[in-house]
Amino acid sequence: MSRLANKISLVIGGVGGIGGAISQRFASEGAQVYATSRKGAESQPKSAVMGNIQTIQADASDTADLQRVFEQLRSEQGRIDVLVVNAGLSEYAPLEDISEDHFDRTFGLNVRSLVFAAQGAIDIMQPGGTIVLIGSIAGDIGTKGYGVYGATKAAVRSFTRTWANELAPKGIRVNVVSPGPTDTAMMAAASREIRDALSSMIPLGRMGRPDEVAAAALFLASDESSFTTGAEIVVDGGMAQV
Repeated sequence: MSRLANKISLVIGGVGGIGGAISQRFASEGAQVYATSRKGAESQPKSAVMGNIQTIQADASDTADLQRVFEQLRSEQGRIDVLVVNAGLSEYAPLEDISEDHFDRTFGLNVRSLVFAAQGAIDIMQPGGTIVLIGSIAGDIGTKGYGVYGATKAAVRSFTRTWANELAPKGIRVNVVSPGPTDTAMMAAASREIRDALSSMIPLGRMGRPDEVAAAALFLASDESSFTTGAEIVVDGGMAQV
């Protein structure tokens, strides 16, 4: 299939987990994908090519790194057709334990990177371009100990609405995918008790898979969603819906 044929896609936080699944799915649909990751700065090259996916080491919360990424895309491709912002951080901290470092680090990656990635993308995005933000149902529910994380994801939903309005005259659509608990490597590190407790809260009786989130992102990135902007697709097995 080729729903993204000839599209230049940038996935911020696109190596591993949900972001990796999005990168792989976009590449399988014909896109040339640039995928960033902040991990492995010392041991991995700044850029590596694997089929239709080119990985770039970059810290999404660092505006200088983001600028370097956009300069590379401008030089190599001259444009971006699809931007996905997936980079995110989730750490447990009830109100009494929230530190300045925890707050700044979480908002820096989950919100700051979102803002300046979108800003950089629209500079080289043509009419017909799409921005897909990765939110979370945490932005709508009050999970104990995850107040800062939930606030960042509420910000993602808010920016989706505002940017959809601002960028519509430019012919750019903005939407958000909000997953529930998803079976990634980070979730695999949790105890069996935690995983079972989460699954019991989901009407469909299991956690989501990264490829299921990627399918929603693909729909929003493709022309199949040409009349959809400012919207949220929730991929949570019904956890926050019923």
